[in-house]
Amino acid sequence: MSAIKSCLVITFVLAVVAHCAWAADYAVVAERGVVTKMRDGTALRADIYRPKAEGKFPVLLQRTPYDKTNSTGFGLRGAALGYVVIVQDVRGRYSSDGEWYPFKNESNDGYDTVEWAASFPYSDGRVGMFGGSYVGATQMLAAIAQPPHLAGICPVVTASNYHDGWTYQGGAFEQWFNESWTSGLAQDTLNRSVRNNTNALNGISKLPLTAYPLFELPPRPPDSDLTHSLAPYFLDWLAHPNYDEYWKRWSIEEHFAGIKVPMLTVAAWYDIFLGGSLRNYAGVKTHGENEAARQGQRLLVIIGGHAGSGRKIGDLDFGPSADIEEDDVILSWYDHLFKNVANEFSSAQRVRLFVMGANQWRNEDDWPLARARQTRYFLHSTGKGNSASGDGTLSIDQPRSEASDYYVYDPTNPVPTIGGPLCCDSQHLQPGPRDQRPVEARQDVLVYSTPVLSQDLEVTGPITAELFASSSDVDTDFTAKLVDVWPDGFAQNLTEGILRARYRDSQEKPALMKPGQIYKLALDLWATSNVFRKGHRLRLEISSSNFPRFDRNMNTGIDAASAQRSVPATNTIYHDAQHPSALLLPIVPSE
Repeated sequence: MSAIKSCLVITFVLAVVAHCAWAADYAVVAERGVVTKMRDGTALRADIYRPKAEGKFPVLLQRTPYDKTNSTGFGLRGAALGYVVIVQDVRGRYSSDGEWYPFKNESNDGYDTVEWAASFPYSDGRVGMFGGSYVGATQMLAAIAQPPHLAGICPVVTASNYHDGWTYQGGAFEQWFNESWTSGLAQDTLNRSVRNNTNALNGISKLPLTAYPLFELPPRPPDSDLTHSLAPYFLDWLAHPNYDEYWKRWSIEEHFAGIKVPMLTVAAWYDIFLGGSLRNYAGVKTHGENEAARQGQRLLVIIGGHAGSGRKIGDLDFGPSADIEEDDVILSWYDHLFKNVANEFSSAQRVRLFVMGANQWRNEDDWPLARARQTRYFLHSTGKGNSASGDGTLSIDQPRSEASDYYVYDPTNPVPTIGGPLCCDSQHLQPGPRDQRPVEARQDVLVYSTPVLSQDLEVTGPITAELFASSSDVDTDFTAKLVDVWPDGFAQNLTEGILRARYRDSQEKPALMKPGQIYKLALDLWATSNVFRKGHRLRLEISSSNFPRFDRNMNTGIDAASAQRSVPATNTIYHDAQHPSALLLPIVPSE
């Protein structure tokens, strides 16, 4: 950067700091586009914000694929409060050189960047990383590489396994997220190729994923040449539906033991990576390689994440206390970790979570809650559990002799996605808590509800639907959704899950079903914390599709990306004494 540009930047930054809403301890110096070379010679570029003062300061590092200039506000604030803030475009994104391929280079590049950040004369040698979503992945992947100067991380709403919980869930392809996220990323790839005269295309309408074949039957072949040019990893994801070595090489879950640093995990109800965030916390706490890592784990569970921010998420207002500022959380974490400031992270209690329904924050010793009692709510009906108008019920009473429930799942008429943990196109598909009554009116949705509650009932912790099921076909999906039904009928989705039946025993080695055979299936609904209020009802929905959040199972045993036909499936849920299908809920006793 030239002296003239440096002076302009400093003057601008000082003016901003002088008018900021937060108290500034230091004037700020900013440097743009600072280059560092990775071990293979690739040049990555970063913006650096630092106090205009003598001395050494801890470094807060963000490595992002979303354009480093979007973090200017945090950079100014962090530097004014006594941190060196470095924000870097990851390889192949925006100002950095190289080829963009998700996850592939983040461990090595993260290691090299951490050590570079620690080498500045104004660095005190401690580097903490921060940020959410893929920026959480850049932290986790750097941490497992164990750079010596990495002293803490703060991954916000991010996954633990880039197969299950990022690209797939329960074996089903995360269609909405994969297409919308990749399309957004591909725009920068397209822009770079146009600038470099390697691709004559321009405009988002030309991206290959806007006409991805899963949207219609029979599917159209994708423009694989164009996709390979702009997002080759997308084709690789489709080519690796099983959990194989392609995924294991950068799975965080395979490397929990290697994380040596304190970590604040920020998870969120209704977030698309809720399950992975909770597994990150529990996994490092249990398997961390040293005591500092195991004891240095903290968990904060907010509302929204990718589903939104603020007090209002989806159709609901969770009250003023639900509104939390991510930047405040990050700075408080590092104030505690690097500056020994006594704050909320100084507590001996590891966990702080927002309890929906009560709409209150609560501190806990750990996650899951030791005092929560796993309780089975069994499915009941006379064989007419179809739709909310049917006779499906939930209770703690063991089933005896009962007729089974069945429905026809037709891939050409899937159950539509309404709200839930979605990313990254809220304009076309809105996330969060939404009224589920439209899907509960369908005959291909089984609905089981408790009677109206006579007192408050708190559910906090992991949730599983344990189903005894059969299908008329060799493969199909089963979905489950936990719902809070309000006195006025509003059906609030809380959390949900899916299982592609061929992955019922293993995501590494799928096995087709035998038509008509009964299988015991476990559907992971991740977790929630919700007080079902007196006068409400607790409800479970069972079906076989949630589209377009997940791709449609064609019921033929062939992946939807290549299937040329679909067939309807008659799917049956059994709930008798020999097949006690149940919803497993962590019930927190009232104090």
